[in-house]
Amino acid sequence: MSAALSGTEMRAIAKEAFIYGWPVCEHYNTLYAYSIDVKNPDYKAPLNQIHSTARVFTPEDKVIVTPNSDTPYSFAWLDLRTEPVVITVPAMEKDRYFSFQMIDMYTHNFDYLGTRCTGNSGGVYMITGPGWKGGSYSGEGPPAKVDKVLSCETPLALAMVRTQLKGPEDLENVKAIQSGYKVTPLSSYLGKPTPEAKSVNWPKSDKALTMTVKTYEILDFVLSLLPVHESERELRARLLQLGIGSGGLRISESPPEVVEALEQGMKDGWAEYEEVIEKSFAQGKMSSADLFGTRDFLKNEYIKRFGGAKLGIYGNSREEAFYPLYKTLDGQALDASKSSYKLVLSKKDQEIPKAFWSLTMYDGVSQLLVENPLNRYLLNSAMLPSMKVAEDGSVTLHISASSPGPELESNWLPAPSGLFYMVMRLYLPNSDAFSGGWQQPKLQLVPK
Repeated sequence: MSAALSGTEMRAIAKEAFIYGWPVCEHYNTLYAYSIDVKNPDYKAPLNQIHSTARVFTPEDKVIVTPNSDTPYSFAWLDLRTEPVVITVPAMEKDRYFSFQMIDMYTHNFDYLGTRCTGNSGGVYMITGPGWKGGSYSGEGPPAKVDKVLSCETPLALAMVRTQLKGPEDLENVKAIQSGYKVTPLSSYLGKPTPEAKSVNWPKSDKALTMTVKTYEILDFVLSLLPVHESERELRARLLQLGIGSGGLRISESPPEVVEALEQGMKDGWAEYEEVIEKSFAQGKMSSADLFGTRDFLKNEYIKRFGGAKLGIYGNSREEAFYPLYKTLDGQALDASKSSYKLVLSKKDQEIPKAFWSLTMYDGVSQLLVENPLNRYLLNSAMLPSMKVAEDGSVTLHISASSPGPELESNWLPAPSGLFYMVMRLYLPNSDAFSGGWQQPKLQLVPK
């Protein structure tokens, strides 16, 4: 497969494959854990069934990095290989935010259902996969009983659902809404026999594996299931020169020079991530608004898709949510073992999102939520009634490893005693959030 390639050429292709494909592999890890490996403690439901978690995420949830803890999640992995899937959404209050983020196997957000796109009146929607020739079951055009048809370019997709929780007393309302979410293969929806999909030998994978050279085997497997997009024909042909996309790549059977090229390609990929994404964020030249969206929005700039997967896979498109990141202050990594911090949100800052805002704490190493005595993983706008708010409507959030004292504890976001980062979430932001009309509030050091 690589006889005509030099070591330099193989390394270049390996780097290209890694940047292009690592998000695909991380996405596959979620598929495998949530819908394939029934023994996995994070298993949710089989393909084409929806599973709702009637609670917010905690530090015990370890599959998805940088998860939100504002909204209880529902998940449905969709198998679109043989037929479409029908999603039913119940009506709910107009002031409750919810969204179905539709994610293809490349991690593009190919479409949405929810408050912003389809409203809160409920509806029935059909998701179709590549090459679907069946039209719709009413004859021509959208089916009579379906409000919208969403087309996915890959035969597998994730429907990731967020339902706003307004406080602990609201949990039963959220449970009732989640029970109304339905995912049904089209044949079952019509009361007809379900066509049998071709069996697949799903390879085992997890985060530890996809941080090694074996990630190329996972990428090879997933790409073998996906049709080649017209814009990527030349790219996919280059990857095939290393056997990636053939469905038969085995690292243990590959020549040493190929394995060496793959390993070096991974290192080169990580170096480009540091150079392009990390530096751009530190310099304020890039934000989360640049990393998540449709294929058309991302324009096949694969390092951005890679950056999104590393910083927080499954981030929303910018119209749905905006994610100001707090990772450094004056060029120094945030470290609660050395310093305490505060963040002042003005009234205007709090009005940028039409739905709600939050600030969530993450461990700087694991990228997961942080255990703490209060079991408090974030501060958000729903908590304002119990927080200290200034007369001008501003609120000061205190960030530290130890309590700032009883008087300020209502505004305290506990941090680990070490490296950390925080993500602000602005749901349904106005355009000022990402057009330059608003600047995220600056984190401040608290004098010792």
